[in-house]
Amino acid sequence: MDLFTYDDASQSAGRLLADRMRPRTLDEYLGQEHIVGPGKLLRRAIEADQVTSILLYGPPGTGKTTLANIISNATNGEFVRLNAVDASVKDVREVIEQAKANKAMYGKKTILFLDEVHRFNTSRQDALLPSVEQGIITFIGATTENPFHHVNGALLSRSTLFELKHLTFEHSLGAMRRALEDGERGLGFMQIEAEEEALRHIAQMANGDIRRALNALELAALTTSPDPDGTVRITLQVAEESIRRPTVKADESTQYDVLSAFHKSVRGSSDAALYWFLYAVEQLGMDPMTFLRRLIVACSEDIGLANPQAMVQAVTAMDAYHKIGWPEAKYNIAQAILFAVESPKSNSIPIAIASVMASIERTKSAEVPLHLRDTHYKGAAQLGHQGYKYPHDYPGHYVAQQYLPNEIRDAVFFDASSQGMEEKMKQNQQLRKRQDGRGL
Repeated sequence: MDLFTYDDASQSAGRLLADRMRPRTLDEYLGQEHIVGPGKLLRRAIEADQVTSILLYGPPGTGKTTLANIISNATNGEFVRLNAVDASVKDVREVIEQAKANKAMYGKKTILFLDEVHRFNTSRQDALLPSVEQGIITFIGATTENPFHHVNGALLSRSTLFELKHLTFEHSLGAMRRALEDGERGLGFMQIEAEEEALRHIAQMANGDIRRALNALELAALTTSPDPDGTVRITLQVAEESIRRPTVKADESTQYDVLSAFHKSVRGSSDAALYWFLYAVEQLGMDPMTFLRRLIVACSEDIGLANPQAMVQAVTAMDAYHKIGWPEAKYNIAQAILFAVESPKSNSIPIAIASVMASIERTKSAEVPLHLRDTHYKGAAQLGHQGYKYPHDYPGHYVAQQYLPNEIRDAVFFDASSQGMEEKMKQNQQLRKRQDGRGL
């Protein structure tokens, strides 16, 4: 447990540039204008010291902890920070007991900032609920994971959710330039000449993570030998050595979102499906099998009998992946994805499934018509198991007869579309209706 005390000069030694340059006020804060811009709700609440329980959700480096720091500097109440990685229920209860005492004795509020709240299991999150409901503590949680997946629903409902967006290339550039000029907390005490190309490279590689950009800038400055006049020149080559291509973390929420984008692209006949597949496997390190399974499902859910070969392609691609592995199977999987993308689409199969399930729910139990029951035993005729008409004995290999229970004898579940090969099936259905005397 600790309090934010970033303005103590004695603590500056040994701290990284990104930590030293952490904004102390909203005026220094970069980005997230949609929640802390002029007149926005959270900004008004911070400035009035009226922050209620909130959840800050967003990718790493977008300013969640910084916002908590700014709130700690702006409040007259106690501000306590816990990290869910190492905090226990005992730690939470100690904060709550101290908060009760502060409120009762001094009328002072307590704000608890819980970093990485998604690391708290349900029981530890539950321990917070009574004190949040009673106003004993004001809860601020920060998470990089989707809170709807990882935060207790009761705690989520009692907090205002603010989603922080990825910061931009320009935000990283602005943060670095500010650090180069700041002689107190930044690198302004050094004689640094940074090439514009170098700064732009760092900003590009930081991928919106200001902390990463500042740490790379500091590494470049401290590891470059100065000229005889003391000037440290940060060139593009130095910048390239100071920061490498960013790695993207494939957290659970990201995986769900990318997989969803992949499936919806297949359904929408867009080759973006291939983009999301390769992005997920090559950039996020996701398992190709995850996408092959989803592709096989999509081939029935969204293509179905409009092009039955789509499933053949998908299953064959899975077989190829098992036999030859990655990256060679990349070509086979790409072929199956693009085949599915370009196939005519039909959702008649899921509609048929839903229709059948609804009928089952209505009828509860079903009796097999007598003429459809098993006759491969002595005495079947005595039980009335007779009257079945063998379709191959009739013209067109079809004859009208009842196949469903009496309660739903005339139900039709599969209604072929006019897409692809289902067009022929639709014609066959209409022909059978005419033969049955049901018209069109």
